[in-house]
Amino acid sequence: MLIPLILSGGSGTRLWPVSRKNLPKQFLTLTGKETLFQQTLQRTIKLTGKATPIVVASEDHRFLAAEQLLELGISGACILLEPAARNTAPAIALGALQAVAQDPDAILLVLPADHLIGDIAGFEAAVERALPAAMAGWLVTFGVKPDRPETGFGYIRRGDSIDAHAYRVAEFVEKPALHLAKEYLTSGQYAWNSGMFLFKASRYLEELAEHAPDIFAAVQEAYAHAKTDLDFIRIDYDAFAKVPDNSIDYAVLEKTAHAAVVPVECTWSDIGSWSALWLAGRRDADGNLREGDTIAIDTKNSLIRSHDRHLLAVVGLDDVVVVSTPDATLVSHRGAAQDVKRVVEELKASGRTEHSLHRVVRRPWGSYDSLESGDRFQVKRIIVKPGAALSLQKHHHRAEHWIVVSGTAEVTCNDKTFLLGENQSTYIPLGSVHRLSNPGKVNLEMIEVQSGSYLGEDDIVRLEDVYGRT
Repeated sequence: MLIPLILSGGSGTRLWPVSRKNLPKQFLTLTGKETLFQQTLQRTIKLTGKATPIVVASEDHRFLAAEQLLELGISGACILLEPAARNTAPAIALGALQAVAQDPDAILLVLPADHLIGDIAGFEAAVERALPAAMAGWLVTFGVKPDRPETGFGYIRRGDSIDAHAYRVAEFVEKPALHLAKEYLTSGQYAWNSGMFLFKASRYLEELAEHAPDIFAAVQEAYAHAKTDLDFIRIDYDAFAKVPDNSIDYAVLEKTAHAAVVPVECTWSDIGSWSALWLAGRRDADGNLREGDTIAIDTKNSLIRSHDRHLLAVVGLDDVVVVSTPDATLVSHRGAAQDVKRVVEELKASGRTEHSLHRVVRRPWGSYDSLESGDRFQVKRIIVKPGAALSLQKHHHRAEHWIVVSGTAEVTCNDKTFLLGENQSTYIPLGSVHRLSNPGKVNLEMIEVQSGSYLGEDDIVRLEDVYGRT
């Protein structure tokens, strides 16, 4: 049984302001109509003997992952929730333990959820070529043939052949200096380390137990105390917090004698920065990659994206990144795109929320858009999906006015439950127990005006919630 293991715990800080903690890049439509997470899942559909995938995701992203799986028509996927980020070695160990529980002979195809691959057929062929080595007990990584002297990727130097398609890994190389990257490009012995792997789940656990026994023992303990919650498997927080933070490369692959590499020729990118997205995208005659409502005049070799309803115009600039969202705008030299994470660090240090939340915040029941705020008031546009309901809750510091724009609202306020239609409104007094539901078959859209001494999202006392939130 071949089980895709999708690693979906990244935060994508270098793609700020579009990628943020609560909506990272893997769940965004940065290229094409589907998100990177969904594109990753789609790449596995035609593989021989493929089973339902296992997804390792952050607890904060559980509903995003579940919803995007359902949008592809994938049901029954196992979603393991990491209570804390601990890098790839522990995340893969969680997936391997789950896979062995399903099938002791399971082979894992480990795929980061935020990569872009242009040649799907080439990728599928590489997986088929790697299967014999994986079945023979090798830990196979996929080495992408470089097409430029890239200093932002790690490299793999291949050694002796194992079979017709696989080679021993002779050396893992950290991100090299430019002159070395140029040598690697022409040598024919080096490939980019793609971070994609194929191996028996049991063999990975054996190698992890040998080379990183502290990680193996801690992950095993955390998995043993996991609990099922709705469609998710929650990993024990206290045990997982003790797991050392380490990558599969450092913890296992650089130490084992059974690391193999299978070359693959396909357009590949880890979309690790805006400059990487610019390289991977379709640029116009001036070398510009543009998305949204944009104008570029006397501007070349730039990435220009508008993610709000306002026109974004760039004049007389070359080699820049300009990205606008409803609440933040980034202007950067394209060569400095790797340093965008420093903006995120500064936002965190100053206690601002733009590093974690968009103005539009998605929830399992729908979304809300914070349109305007001031001293003692806030205005939100709320969308509730058909059949969905917010938690039964109350607030200590604010009252709310609800106005239905379209659809039908079912309102519970203390001991009363009633319906509101288009252009109707109601008032939710401070301290009252209330719930908003959508009993209809189309989206409910409404405007909420909050007023009070404190308007933070933490002034919510949930008394009952169908999504298991507290």
